[in-house]
Amino acid sequence: QVQLVESGGGLVQAGGSLRLSCAASGSIFRLAVMGWYRQAPGKQRELVATMTSAGTTNYASSVKGRFTISRDNAKNTVYLQMNTLKPEDSAVYLCRLQLPLNDYWGQGTQVTVSS
Repeated sequence: QVQLVESGGGLVQAGGSLRLSCAASGSIFRLAVMGWYRQAPGKQRELVATMTSAGTTNYASSVKGRFTISRDNAKNTVYLQMNTLKPEDSAVYLCRLQLPLNDYWGQGTQVTVSS
């Protein structure tokens, strides 16, 4: 069983930065597609960014140029550097680990951006 633990969320002013981390248990991290998603109250969960095991990245258009996903396979950790934050970025941010036959989610970390 894989466990994902997110950290790094908090309250920040518009224009500020935060760095989220997601630590995974187990030895399959390096094979997985890692992703960050977010869900705001009353809205559907949406993709923020993903990174394959080969390092290919994909970003939502709303965060492209402001957010950067990265991973450290030695630490079983994926990061999301968020810059120039906007109030509309406020949401619970969730980490996802995807394998061909398995799919795991973390509990999420709250990000609140004040105007």
